[in-house]
Amino acid sequence: MAQENIKELKGQLSKLLQQEALKRGDFTLSSGKKSNYYLDGRVITLTPEGAYLAASIILTMMQSMDVEAVGGPTLGADPIIGSIACLAHQQKIPLKTFIVRKAAKGHGTQKQIEGPSLRPGSKVIIVDDVATTGKALLEAREALEKEGVVVKGAIVIVDRLEGAKENLSKAGIPLEAIFTIKEFGL
Repeated sequence: MAQENIKELKGQLSKLLQQEALKRGDFTLSSGKKSNYYLDGRVITLTPEGAYLAASIILTMMQSMDVEAVGGPTLGADPIIGSIACLAHQQKIPLKTFIVRKAAKGHGTQKQIEGPSLRPGSKVIIVDDVATTGKALLEAREALEKEGVVVKGAIVIVDRLEGAKENLSKAGIPLEAIFTIKEFGL
């Protein structure tokens, strides 16, 4: 996809995020931190337009990465992954997708990682809608590494700039973000 097209897609996604997903007030984040704003990426990624925009941009960002699968922690990654899977199929890109549960389920196959099997040594990218400290991404990496899967990097829609990039870097995972919260004036 051409860079000018990506720029246009990012502009559309930014507008959607600002209009629909960015809320101001008093919030407690999943990290336990207090915040005067909340960015709920699922409000966007669960719409046809937002799903298409986020998946298109992330799939383009992944083109230079040597990976065979993309996935991430439930629930933020779920709609992103489904959208990427559809676009990858449409563009004939051989790519597996997966979702990482917080814990293995206690019934059925009792898996923590859902989706097509990933063999030990598989190289993957993990994604999420928003990163604050990176805790959910690090937990997903831990589950993947137990299966011998190699996490080559992480991509998020918005980095809140509250330690995720640094925490992931310490774990050897480069983090790329479509946007940082500064781009929304916060």
